[in-house]
Amino acid sequence: MLANQEQFTKVTKNSIDAQLKAMHELANQALNSVTELVELNIATAKQSLEQTSTAAAQLLAAKDAQELIDATSAQAQPGTENALSYARHMAAIMSKAQADFTSATETRIGQTTRQINQLIDEMAKSAPAGSENVITLLKTGVANTNAAIEQMVKGSKQALATMESGFEEITSQLSAAKPSRSKK
Repeated sequence: MLANQEQFTKVTKNSIDAQLKAMHELANQALNSVTELVELNIATAKQSLEQTSTAAAQLLAAKDAQELIDATSAQAQPGTENALSYARHMAAIMSKAQADFTSATETRIGQTTRQINQLIDEMAKSAPAGSENVITLLKTGVANTNAAIEQMVKGSKQALATMESGFEEITSQLSAAKPSRSKK
């Protein structure tokens, strides 16, 4: 019995260490994604400020109503393109972050499953006669838990794919609408 306790303690310690490492990696990935978003927002704000200053100068330089209308109309196209570019970049950052998180989660689940199965196998070696049903029940529980987690991960991937396809559809519709605006 003491050997099982030592094995359990060792597996538990290893599991906790691995979980802490995984959380540290996920936190770093999240921080990197937030950093990318902040950099994108700063670059977008700078670009917007520059364009606003240029647009204001053009509007103030207009000599008549037609020049004012032309200057105002000229600003619509770049604004739409900038918004689309920003949305694409933000979606790429979020998609990468989600993919990294999913990959790390799948890796961690696989490692944990192997550790639990190893512990069950070790316990089975020294289990008293007649405990085969309990061992089978434990293995079935682990397998069922893994199946449920795999379904959640699959659902998460499908939700991301749906979100990305929706974004692509919106982007293509906005891109298709651009020429009709520029003709006016």
